[in-house]
Amino acid sequence: MNLSELRPAAGSRKDRKRIGRGAGSGLGKTSGKGHKGQNARSGGGVKAGFEGGQMPLQRRLPKRGFTPLTKKVYSLVNLRQLENFESGSTVDAEALIAAGMIKAVADEIKILGDGELTKSLTVQAHKFTKSAEEKIVAAGGKAEVI
Repeated sequence: MNLSELRPAAGSRKDRKRIGRGAGSGLGKTSGKGHKGQNARSGGGVKAGFEGGQMPLQRRLPKRGFTPLTKKVYSLVNLRQLENFESGSTVDAEALIAAGMIKAVADEIKILGDGELTKSLTVQAHKFTKSAEEKIVAAGGKAEVI
């Protein structure tokens, strides 16, 4: 291989479109813009959603719902995930983040009762489902609400 034999990959380079360079180019005269009208003018065209003066669809449809400013985002953790912790340890937000079970961005932690718990753990969270709390206590642990 010589330096003189190097070529760009096939199809990686494309010549720019030279408009307004004569009828033979196929893009002469009106330069691909058709005849007259708003779209043929400099800076012409209409904004997205414009329907020629008719009331646009996004304004015809009713507005629905809202996003409450006080909405809480819960990180959900199932009991089966807590099986990974050592027996007798305290499971709190820092421990769950370190174990990769939740991300730090959520507001609060909620423990769900899916799965079985065989170890006695002290679990600290903002909310517990009834079944989760019962299973934690039945396994000899404690469910502490933060």
